[in-house]
Amino acid sequence: MPTIDYRLKNGVRVPGVTTVIGTSLGWNKGALMHWAWSEGKEGRNYRDTQQAAADAGTLAHAMVEARIRGKTFVAPPTASPDDLRLAGLSFSAFEEWFTGTRIELVESEIHLVSEEYRFGGTPDAVGRIRGQACLLDWKTSKGIYSEYLIQLAAYEHLWNANRGEQITGGIHCCRFDKSTGGFSHHWWPSEALEPAWQSFIRLRDLYDLERQMKKLAA
Repeated sequence: MPTIDYRLKNGVRVPGVTTVIGTSLGWNKGALMHWAWSEGKEGRNYRDTQQAAADAGTLAHAMVEARIRGKTFVAPPTASPDDLRLAGLSFSAFEEWFTGTRIELVESEIHLVSEEYRFGGTPDAVGRIRGQACLLDWKTSKGIYSEYLIQLAAYEHLWNANRGEQITGGIHCCRFDKSTGGFSHHWWPSEALEPAWQSFIRLRDLYDLERQMKKLAA
C-alpha cells in the first residue's frame, strides 16, 4: 500500500499514526524479536516466513476491502496458492462475523488529518450498529498488542474531529491469525481507550523531539 501524503489545511506535511507509533515507540519490537528467535530455533529464515505472512495478510485485507466496497476480489498473479488459502480462511472468519453483526457501513479507508495534533491516519472503516457509530478495524496477527490500542484511539480521535457524528458505539477489532485463519473479535468502549489516546499524544510530542535531536546530532 502506497504511503499516504497527509497534510494540514495550510499544506504542511504531517506524519501518519503508524509512523508516529513506529518511530517513537517501536512497533511491537519485543514480540517481533521473540518471533524471529522462535523461527530461527525451528530452522526457518524469519525473513522468508515474515514475507509469506505479510503476503497472506495483504491478500486477506484486500478481500475484506473488496467485500465492503461491493467489488470482486481479483488475486494478483504473484499470489501463491498457500497465501490465497490462508487469506481465504481469514476472510471467511471476517464474513461470518460481519454478516452476523449486521453492521451498516458508513465509510471505509478514510484519509483524515488532525489539525490540532498535526497527524493523519486512515481507519479501516466506520460503521453503525443499532444506530450508534463504531470504529471498525481488522488485523492479521498473532495477538492484540498495546500499540494497536494506541493506533485505534488515534483513529477514533481523527473521526470525531472531522465528522459531525461521534463514535458512540465503541471500537471493534477483528483479528485474523496469519498462520491458521483463526478469528477473534475484540470490543472496547471509547472511554476504555483514554489511556491509549493519552499515550498517543505523548508519542506525537516525542516524534517531534526526536526529529529535533537528530538534527542536533547530525
